[in-house]
Amino acid sequence: GEIQPAMKTGLIDAAEFNNPTSDKNFGMQDVSKHYHLGSFHQSQEMFEMHFNKKTYNNLSPAHQAIIKNASYAANTDNYFKALVRYSTDLGKLMNENGVNVYQTSDEILNEQLKAWEKVMADFRKDALFDEIVKSQQAYAKKVMKYLFMNQPNYRLAYTNEFGDPAKVKI
Repeated sequence: GEIQPAMKTGLIDAAEFNNPTSDKNFGMQDVSKHYHLGSFHQSQEMFEMHFNKKTYNNLSPAHQAIIKNASYAANTDNYFKALVRYSTDLGKLMNENGVNVYQTSDEILNEQLKAWEKVMADFRKDALFDEIVKSQQAYAKKVMKYLFMNQPNYRLAYTNEFGDPAKVKI
């Protein structure tokens, strides 16, 4: 509960909590009418399920398959329901609370990347951390290249159907 008072008094001039639903429930619209989306540090969320490995390994293959498939289903279900919640609450923030929503600029995103490289240089001194990052980079290099080549500019289709996204009321 210290973020809103600090923003009201001017001690801090910006804050980030989580997503449109969490930010709305947290009351951020009461202390700021400016909301930025689309940052590298949290562009999406995934649902996680944790299960004790020793217990899991002692289950029958059929029970392991049930847990595995239920986890996949729960993650997918949570993701799609979250998209609906977030877009609904973003609409409420804009339409009911007068919040101005902005997409984070490329200038800010480039500064984030510069800062990220500085932070990563220190963390990558740890061998395990570096190994994990290299694995993530190999995946991203391969998969993102495909996505960049395969996915169209969805903004064009959205604009064609609904108009300028900045002016569309949700």
